[in-house]
Amino acid sequence: MFDLSLALFAAALTTFLPAGTPVEPTAGGPDSLTTYVDCPLERIGAQLVRCDNLTGAGAAAPYWIPEQK
Repeated sequence: MFDLSLALFAAALTTFLPAGTPVEPTAGGPDSLTTYVDCPLERIGAQLVRCDNLTGAGAAAPYWIPEQK
């Protein structure tokens, strides 16, 4: 009985929802591009940082990146 109800509900949803409705991104959401104008790329130890945010996905920072003071 539950399977039949679920199938009918899914069929009703697909019937009444418009196809191809574009999804608008939300402002300030996790996919928004963040720019740092006045923050140079620096390192703390072996971690890359920019504006006190860790960057680099855990990759070791090269020695030629200046150390943060």
